[in-house]
Amino acid sequence: MLARLSIRDIVLIERLDIEFSRGLAVLTGETGAGKSILLDAFALALGGRGDAGLVRHGAEQGQVTATFDVPKGHPAARILAENGLDDTGEMILRRVQLADGRTRAFINDQAISVQTLKAVGAVLVEIHGQHDERALVDASTHRQLLDAFAGHEEDVAALEALWDVRRTAGTALDEHRAGMERAAREADYLRHASQELKALAPKEGEETELANRRTTMMQGEKVATDLREAQEAIGGSHSPVSALSAAVRRLERRAANAPGLIEPAVKAIDIAINALEEADQHLHAALAATDFDPAELERIEERLFALRAASRKYSTPVDLLAALAAQYAGDVALIDAGADQLKKLEAAAAEADKRYAAAATKLSAARSKAAEKLNKAVNAELAPLKLERAKFMTQVESNAAAPGPQGIDRVEFWVQTNPGTKPGPMMKVASGGELSRFLLALKVVLADRGSAPTLVFDEIDTGVGGAVADAIGSRLARLAGKVQVMAVTHAPQVAARASQHLLISKDALDKGKRVATRVNALAADHRREEIARMLAGAEITAEARAAAERLLRAAS
Repeated sequence: MLARLSIRDIVLIERLDIEFSRGLAVLTGETGAGKSILLDAFALALGGRGDAGLVRHGAEQGQVTATFDVPKGHPAARILAENGLDDTGEMILRRVQLADGRTRAFINDQAISVQTLKAVGAVLVEIHGQHDERALVDASTHRQLLDAFAGHEEDVAALEALWDVRRTAGTALDEHRAGMERAAREADYLRHASQELKALAPKEGEETELANRRTTMMQGEKVATDLREAQEAIGGSHSPVSALSAAVRRLERRAANAPGLIEPAVKAIDIAINALEEADQHLHAALAATDFDPAELERIEERLFALRAASRKYSTPVDLLAALAAQYAGDVALIDAGADQLKKLEAAAAEADKRYAAAATKLSAARSKAAEKLNKAVNAELAPLKLERAKFMTQVESNAAAPGPQGIDRVEFWVQTNPGTKPGPMMKVASGGELSRFLLALKVVLADRGSAPTLVFDEIDTGVGGAVADAIGSRLARLAGKVQVMAVTHAPQVAARASQHLLISKDALDKGKRVATRVNALAADHRREEIARMLAGAEITAEARAAAERLLRAAS
């Protein structure tokens, strides 16, 4: 329920803080006192359209804060969770209206979009007036209200689950049929392509791996060539090692004749021969390390050629050939085994459709019975509201050929305002005043089912008086036993039944240079005086005070 409403710098309101309680709260005051301003400010906090004109003259911004006590499990908490917002049980909706037309929205001091604020506001509060019956415009709302009245929520949820199963089964069947039709049209090509790709056996990433291996081998080939040439020069047929060894042997035979001349030279030649032999060993090792196999390089070249040829043929990157092969194999499998799978999918779809149809038909019948009970309950409320010649009726049109998640029914509220006239949709047939009273009758019957926890009625008693106004007040009080009700009213009979009476007035400030809207909670004596004013007008008489006292006593 709405616990507090705080308004700053909105039109004629400079600073206003109102505490609300459960039950029926009425707002009264003379015409022009600011009741509409108060409702406009409240609507702004609920996500209504912003307007720079709402900012009080001379102020840079206006602000409205509405604080709600929200029970656990309320739909508003789900919206908060979906938007990553914290739910503390107390929900504070705040809207800042800047003088340049921009607005900012907050919930629990966390910045949010206006759309999110509006979604939360819609499940917390309904505002209804003679020209604001938005909750009754959409026929889908009528179905929801009927289901709420009958307690069909679990049945609707179960039907939605069956609808999802039916849709999933139908989608699987359609996709399988489309695949079979596609495969049948291209059967010969698919078989050939599938066999060719199966024989090729492409692998994802294979092209890159082969290309890298080929580059490495080609580089190794160039290195190996140079290594062989070096090895040939050192240890091949033209190697200097044999000639140097022979020279050493000859010199050693002459060493005895001239040792001082020969020994240094022999020693140096031995060192050179050892170095050449060591170099030859290194060259052998390097050639072994290159591990170059010309046959393997040829195989890699042939594999890359085959893969790239297939890529061009099937207009598919080499890395996607494996996926294409799997797709073609699957299409061929559809041709070979698709008929059996088709039968299974057809049976599953038929079973899902059968279960949905049975549940939808059962729910449709239950809705028709609930519609009769709703009609009877609403019509019983009409006579005291001076609609005794009118008739309320719930039209339930069932069409199995147009199913949906919530069933096969289209529900719409119709009325007949007078005998002999043609009935029709309530929004089109009923006048403004009649529509407000039909709405009130509906809300009383539905009570806390299918309703926001706070209801606001804006002058729904306009144009009526006496017994009708008293009937409206009585029904608002009954409704307030289930949900929080706020009513802007000019009817003393309605005001007398309130558990909280708020008087809206304008006070002159700065020696009459400007005015400001004020709201005061009225105690017993002041309340009687206000109801007397509502009865008598500008001059309050003793008779008006006595009548006000009788109204208050009767209401209590």
